[in-house]
Amino acid sequence: MSAPTISPDSATQKLAARETLRLCTAGSVDDGKSTFVGRLLHDTKSVLADQLASVERTSADRGFDGLDLSLLVDGLRAEREQGITIDVAYRYFATDKRSFILADTPGHVQYTRNTVTGVSTSQVVVLLVDARHGVVEQTRRHLNVAALLGVRSVVLAVNKIDLVDFSEDVFRGIEAEFTGLAADLGVDDARVVPISALLGDNVVERGANTGWYTGPTILDILESVEVSRGRANELGFRLPIQHVIREHASDYRGYAGRVDAGEVAVGDTVHLPFGRTTTVTHIDTPDGAAEHAGPGDSIVLRVADDIDLTRGDLISGADRPEAVRSFDATVVGLTESEVKAGKSVKIRYGTQLVRGRVASVDRLLHIDGRPDEEHPETFGLNDIAHVRIDVASEINAEDYAARGAVGSFLLIDQGSGNTLAAGLVGHRLR
Repeated sequence: MSAPTISPDSATQKLAARETLRLCTAGSVDDGKSTFVGRLLHDTKSVLADQLASVERTSADRGFDGLDLSLLVDGLRAEREQGITIDVAYRYFATDKRSFILADTPGHVQYTRNTVTGVSTSQVVVLLVDARHGVVEQTRRHLNVAALLGVRSVVLAVNKIDLVDFSEDVFRGIEAEFTGLAADLGVDDARVVPISALLGDNVVERGANTGWYTGPTILDILESVEVSRGRANELGFRLPIQHVIREHASDYRGYAGRVDAGEVAVGDTVHLPFGRTTTVTHIDTPDGAAEHAGPGDSIVLRVADDIDLTRGDLISGADRPEAVRSFDATVVGLTESEVKAGKSVKIRYGTQLVRGRVASVDRLLHIDGRPDEEHPETFGLNDIAHVRIDVASEINAEDYAARGAVGSFLLIDQGSGNTLAAGLVGHRLR
């Protein structure tokens, strides 16, 4: 009996319908993160033959017994020489159920800002710990960052379980501590899995050495966890103007930008600065005219009235956020330069760039069990702090929501132009 044939059209449709999950890996130094990512790629058959051959040769040259799967990940020369991960690297792989975009982030404390970048675009975060050491400060730091950025699903991979003789007692102790921390931070979907990235246990295939563990493998979780859309379509319409397009010969005037949240359709009433309203007459896209647009769409909006709008202005739905000159926020320090209360800065909020200042530093959050520091003089690299920001001109700042669709901003040094911190409006972690 001949095998059934699959038409090219049905195969294409199946691929087009397959969901894509964005995930991030994070962990402390020497927790085996690179080996874990290499194992994930290898066991999902996402490694090309020439790559695998190169890894086999390099592993043999180094006297490694078997494959050093970390070589599939640490691509920079400095990373290979030092055996560490330095920058965020994006990996792509797929199974029959889903496609995946994986942000592989550094483990060293000084590269935490890179980890923030990876977490900010991820729907799931996989944290690794060494079973011999359990939850450490960097684990707490990364979990705090995930909670701060609104990640709802976090998986703790307890790696190197083989080095503690596959002990269930060791695993259960780490599991209890981590799930307690996650609950305190409001992470409502926290999973813990015992793995050996070196041997392959419970990464893609179930391990034979952990018979006491009956839960899913890491891949099982990644294939089944809900793909969050960030709920940007549940918010009101938001279009920060990036560019005003004018063609005097044809009397064309349009407002170009990317829809941050909500939906808009031809005929809708939209709200503008200073309490004005108008009607949408056309929605232009790279593919031509459209009747409606939603989150993530790049469009040119044309309206019924001839109104003077500029870059940075906001076109919104009826739930237009209030224009403010001051707001509370939580920030993550991204530079070695300390930021003092009273420092003059520039604030990049959406497409707006306005002058402002750090009016006060209200609290520095400690993640190592120490009490938080009230009213510190400064915050710096990797610090998480609650602050008050004043701006020189009004902005439509609103509370951080939908994984950054609204409410995120950057603090920029006025002199050097360096980014000092990433911030979330109105978001208080604890």
